[in-house]
Order: sequence, then C-alpha cells, then structure tokens
Amino acid sequence: MVVIPAIDIIDGKLVRLSQGDYSTKMDYGLSPVDAAKSFEDGGLSHLHVVDLDAAKGSGDNLKVLEKIASAVSLEIDFGGGIRSEESIRRALSAGADKVNIGSAAVKDRSAVESWAGMFPSCIILSADCRSGMIAVSGWTEDTGIPIIPFLSSYALHGVDTAAVTDISRDGMLSGPSAELYGNIIQAIPSIRLIASGGISSKDDLEKLRALGCHGAIVGKAYYEGRISICEMKEAEC
Repeated sequence: MVVIPAIDIIDGKLVRLSQGDYSTKMDYGLSPVDAAKSFEDGGLSHLHVVDLDAAKGSGDNLKVLEKIASAVSLEIDFGGGIRSEESIRRALSAGADKVNIGSAAVKDRSAVESWAGMFPSCIILSADCRSGMIAVSGWTEDTGIPIIPFLSSYALHGVDTAAVTDISRDGMLSGPSAELYGNIIQAIPSIRLIASGGISSKDDLEKLRALGCHGAIVGKAYYEGRISICEMKEAEC
C-alpha cells in the first residue's frame, strides 16, 4: 500500500477543509512546495494535490502545481476542476502524473470513457459518497447512484484506480470507513482502491493495508500532528 499525503490549495496556500465545507478552511501557514519537499525527504513517493479554487470554478492553481512538480520527483495525482480534455492536458503539462475526475464521471460518462483511452493509466476515478451513494458538485448534489455498481461499470472500461471518500468522515479524524472499503474490494477485486477520509493514526493506515487497499490519502491527521511522515512511511511496509 502507498500512503499519499494530501495538499489542498486555495489562492496558492495550503489549506484543509472539513467535509468539503469551504467555511471550515484552515490555513496551516505551510508552503505547498515546502510541504511536498518534506514528504519526499521523508521517503514517501506519492502526492495528492487538490485545487479547491478550480473545483469551485473560481480560478486555478496550476502555477503552484508547476512549482511543486519542478521541486520534487513525487508521483503527483491532481484533482479539482478536471472537466474536459483540455483541463486534463493542462494538468499533465503542469506536472501532474495522473488526474482525478469526479463530477464529470457522473455527468459526462461517454467523455470520461473516451479520456481513459486517450490518457491510459492517467485517470483516477474520484468517487465521493454519502451513505453509499455518489455525490458530486463539491458534495452538494446527491445522485442516488450506488457506489459499487458505479465503480464496477468504470472498471469494465479500463479505469482501474479509484479514490473513494466517505464524505461523512472527511476531515473529521474519526477513522476511515473500513466497512465501505472492504465491501468495494470484495465486490470488485480488480479495482485499485485508494481510501480517503477520516484517517487519524498509523493504526488506521495499517487497517486499510490489511483490507487490501492500494493506497491511502492522509491530510488533516498529518497537519494536526496526529501522524508523522515517518509513521506514514512505516505503514507502507
């Protein structure tokens, strides 16, 4: 399992939200580039970057992505505002290795299936759910689509990696949704599942590894001192 630290960006600054609510924004006074360097120096190999401005449609932070990518050799997956072929190309050109696609996967399925063929191994399905149902548009819109059939249908079209967030756990440091992830892995053994939301300790990471998760995203727990870079690295092994 790979442990993937997260850097969320608003107006060029590293921030964290709780349950996707912009009014809960916490600015930890860290430079996104310096944070990325710390993760690399600690032996981690991956990085999850989210452009929260682009997700809201209020600008973008591609220049910050470029600075991060030029400063480290981490494998970067990038999300936020990825809604078109052009936005994918721009993110990859700015230094992302992979892109996360969320709302578009529900609202423009044919396009996303086409992009999966155009950008092989570069697409991560960002599947955010509430009570087992997919939510989109910054988690404000419940679709009524069950997550397991949704993931399964995309797996049949070559999208084999999914980052799944249980919205109720995001930023709450209440532990990951192990039952949800276990059910997904059992139902779709071919999926490379990246767990996101609620991780608060090294023990949480070890539980996810035991479940068979491909990866785990760590955000607030690191920035609030609940888990160290060293512990993240140890949990990978």
